[in-house]
Amino acid sequence: MSSTRSRKQLLIVDDDIETTQLLVEYMDRYGYAVEVAHSAEGMHAMLQTHRFDLLVLDLTVAGADGNALTREIRCQSQLPIIILTAQCSPNDRVLGLESGADDFVGKPFEPRELVSRVQSVLRRSAPAQPSTATPANVSTLCFDGWELHYTNRCLYTPNGRVLALSTAEFRMMCAFAREPRRVFSREQLMERVHERALEPTGRSMDLLVSRLRQKLNQFPGGKQLIKTVRGDGYRFTSYLREPGEAATA
Repeated sequence: MSSTRSRKQLLIVDDDIETTQLLVEYMDRYGYAVEVAHSAEGMHAMLQTHRFDLLVLDLTVAGADGNALTREIRCQSQLPIIILTAQCSPNDRVLGLESGADDFVGKPFEPRELVSRVQSVLRRSAPAQPSTATPANVSTLCFDGWELHYTNRCLYTPNGRVLALSTAEFRMMCAFAREPRRVFSREQLMERVHERALEPTGRSMDLLVSRLRQKLNQFPGGKQLIKTVRGDGYRFTSYLREPGEAATA
């Protein structure tokens, strides 16, 4: 019999007690260890005292703003987040993705669908394997003062801050940084991002690039990192450097 520590740890935040009881029982059948919180305060307390592999968050838990909670969490960690919501319009999905969510499940929902989404997000959020374009032992890529860390899935800005990225944004950043100066088509980016919450179209990649650019543009040098190659796709403009190596003109 496997111990609880060997099972993936989920936190479900929903103020509907009947729903959470159902999900705890159902997730247990699939080998997940589940904790529950019924308010934003309870969620914060759980996050401070437990280590979770994924968060399932109701957008309207106890009257709180789920998107604001998602942004708050994303500024502090790369914990994968699946949003439960009865509001699932394209605009709602875009707002949630911009806040840092990794996927959505609309209410009412089938528990088996949620299990499938959990499995998919956990696969996508696993540490990415370095491609043949970088040495196998490289866990950090540095460029123009930025540092991209594979193991803890963080992007550090030139002034040392952690830039909050969704799983899709982080995967896209990895694809660009591993193969700098390469022109990626939208189809090639879709293959590397594997983002189920996005529609499988070139337009979805344009929107994802736009969101990533908006975040990078807040910091010095960020505007120049991703360039549009008209008719072909996108290109990462920086060169990789050794940690601590100064940029050259």
